[in-house]
Amino acid sequence: MAYYGGNSLFGSAFGRRPSRNRSFNGTRLIFGLVIAAFSLYSYFGSAEFNPVTGETQYLSLTPRQEIALGLNAVPEMMGQFGGLHPDKNLQRRVDDIGMRLVKETAARETGWAYEFHLLGDSKTVNAFALPGGQIFITYALYENLKTEGQLAGVLGHEIGHVVARHSAQQIAKSQLTSGLTGAVVVASGDRGAAQAAMIIGQLVNMKYGRGDELQSDSLGVRFMSEAGYDPRSMIEVMQILAEASGGARQPEFFSTHPDPGNRSARIEQMIAELFPRGVPEDLKK
Repeated sequence: MAYYGGNSLFGSAFGRRPSRNRSFNGTRLIFGLVIAAFSLYSYFGSAEFNPVTGETQYLSLTPRQEIALGLNAVPEMMGQFGGLHPDKNLQRRVDDIGMRLVKETAARETGWAYEFHLLGDSKTVNAFALPGGQIFITYALYENLKTEGQLAGVLGHEIGHVVARHSAQQIAKSQLTSGLTGAVVVASGDRGAAQAAMIIGQLVNMKYGRGDELQSDSLGVRFMSEAGYDPRSMIEVMQILAEASGGARQPEFFSTHPDPGNRSARIEQMIAELFPRGVPEDLKK
């Protein structure tokens, strides 16, 4: 009897453990669902219509916050890319073309604090935009551009990032991804599942990044044309970028920037849609 009694106690103890585990797992699942629900509510509750792109976006920053964020980051960007280029004439040319693209297009109606900076870095071929209107181009890229239209193509693309509010959009998406990943960790307690969720989230955000680049190309084509520049110059910019890369790049699927060759094909399609009867010959190249 003692044996069976002991066995009964042993079995009873095991019988209670699954109950506690089920209770703990249920609580963990509830917390995970709460985190996921809050993340989704915060994301979809931030919807805002963009009159220039004609799209509804989900944004984590107000326009004032975007402008402040961009201005605060200017000194750091200057430090990373050799400061401003010393030739004021070159800087004036960048300013003139950049502001022409703003003043003669829908970009002027957005209220962003546009400033254009020619950076002294002569090795890094790059151009980028910060939230709120701070736009940069390195001298390494600038010196490879042969025409005013090509420079307008680069700046028009970067203005597109600002107007489309891609930085604020990416921050919101990143916050959503982090929130949902955290929900998976809490709900499952499985590190492997958490790592898989993080990888999937990164790939999703990369896809959005490629979409942002293509949208900026489209806006750049539009802004160039409105300002009187030949949008085919942007195709030439893609050729310059392809040559500068030396052909060494990771597969497009794992890159936030589409392959220049693929972008060229898309830009040609965008131009054909904008000018179905052909590009006017009086546009500046």
